[in-house]
Amino acid sequence: MDYTTVTTTQTQTASNAAAGGMVMILGIVYLAVLILAIVSLWKMFSKANEAGWKSIVPIYNYITLLKIVGRPWWWIIGLIIPIVQLVVLVIISLDLAKSFGKSEVFGIFGLFLFGIVGYPMLAFGSAKYVGPGGASSTPTATPAAPSAPAAPAA
Repeated sequence: MDYTTVTTTQTQTASNAAAGGMVMILGIVYLAVLILAIVSLWKMFSKANEAGWKSIVPIYNYITLLKIVGRPWWWIIGLIIPIVQLVVLVIISLDLAKSFGKSEVFGIFGLFLFGIVGYPMLAFGSAKYVGPGGASSTPTATPAAPSAPAAPAA
């Protein structure tokens, strides 16, 4: 009996099993991240007074996101042009952060660079939708009209 053949076959079988286990673990992690992204976008759309189902329809979700941040729908064209896409995504991230009352720093780091953390923070945190681009939903104080002069004391 040739022992090198048996050892090689056993090593290949163990190696294949380990690779299969790694693929299975990566698949589970991928599904968990995908579910987190879907639930986060659904909740975020709901906070912005949009139907949550709009977040899972492929192109319509970007059109709705542009509406949430106050940008025109035709900006979707910028998302299919390679270099322009990065610029448009940065602007959308900044506007989305402002729309939920967050800073520009949160827009860059929380939404653009680390969206897997930032979007759940918007969805499940205390952030409230304040309007497209951060426009406050509460009316601003208007200056009072000048009052009539007081009557002289008698």
